[in-house]
Amino acid sequence: MTERKPANLDFESWIDKQIREATDRGEFKNLPGAGKPIPRGSDDENWWLNGYLRKEGVSGDALLPPSLLLRRDIERLPDTVRKLSSERAVRETVRELNKRVVDWLRLPHGPYVRIAPVDTDDIVAQWHAERQRNPSAPPRPTNPARPPRTAGRWRTIFRRHRPTST
Repeated sequence: MTERKPANLDFESWIDKQIREATDRGEFKNLPGAGKPIPRGSDDENWWLNGYLRKEGVSGDALLPPSLLLRRDIERLPDTVRKLSSERAVRETVRELNKRVVDWLRLPHGPYVRIAPVDTDDIVAQWHAERQRNPSAPPRPTNPARPPRTAGRWRTIFRRHRPTST
């Protein structure tokens, strides 16, 4: 059905013609679920979309705007780093997330959600505390040659350069 509707036909007769021709060609034979009622979901108006995503094995994250994805990733960060085995991996994960946050803050699009970069040292400290409570996976030694970062540096920078909401 890639052809355009002729100007002299109204939509109903054009659509009926397309359906009739497809039926004559046998394009509606042996369709899955033929003759069965459409399955009903809950009272959610997007039940069909949820069912399709579940059937295809895809999460609905692709439908979320970037600001909400970033907020969700920030909220899930402690659980994400808990699974990591080294401080270097924790710092890399936080660095990548902060890079995405900074990129979004430079040019925000979608709904404005108040987000800020995460303090890497706080997350590393939480990760170490979690490791001490759960000694099943001993932490790897940290790099003592690396100078400590100033806590709150990102908050100060972005407080001055926060985008204005309209």
